[in-house]
Amino acid sequence: MSEEMKNPAQQPEEQPAEETKAAETGTPEENAGQEPKKHGKEKKKDLAAELEAAKAAAAAAEAALSAAKDQLLRTAAEYENFRKRSAREQDAAFNNGVGFAVSQILAILDTLDMAANAPTTDENYKKGVMMTLDKAAAAFKVLKVEEIPALGLPFDPEVHSAVMQQPAAEGQESGTVVQVFQKGYKLGDKVVRHATVVVAE
Repeated sequence: MSEEMKNPAQQPEEQPAEETKAAETGTPEENAGQEPKKHGKEKKKDLAAELEAAKAAAAAAEAALSAAKDQLLRTAAEYENFRKRSAREQDAAFNNGVGFAVSQILAILDTLDMAANAPTTDENYKKGVMMTLDKAAAAFKVLKVEEIPALGLPFDPEVHSAVMQQPAAEGQESGTVVQVFQKGYKLGDKVVRHATVVVAE
């Protein structure tokens, strides 16, 4: 036998295939250093693109916020208009109800007013009538029902109803109310009953 056959331990050992491949390819860290680096201009371009994208996103967010604010203001304005309109409608409904109720009792007050002005020797009777009229006046005040001024004032067709005319007396101006046949009343700007009057010619 040859010497090589006799001493196999002296022959060079073969390296495993994996170690050989690793030696040829190198480690990931070593390979990373071999990758080409981006040029400075390319990095600037990337940064500029990112900045533009950020600006666009900020502009879009600002536009959305502005639109949301406008919508909120419109909603608030619509609610305020609705609240005011509802309040006006409620006031109108209340006034209509009060006006109708007052119109139904005015005839009773007219009768009491005539009784209070009629001559009588029964003071207790007259006192009772006056107390009733005072209570009615207090109730009207709470309901904001007011008597329409007429006597001595210029005739106003909006609140007065003329049933006749008479020659003006000395010192009276033409068109002046000289007598009130029936008192008029109003609730706010709403006339419940026109004052029935006589006007100087």
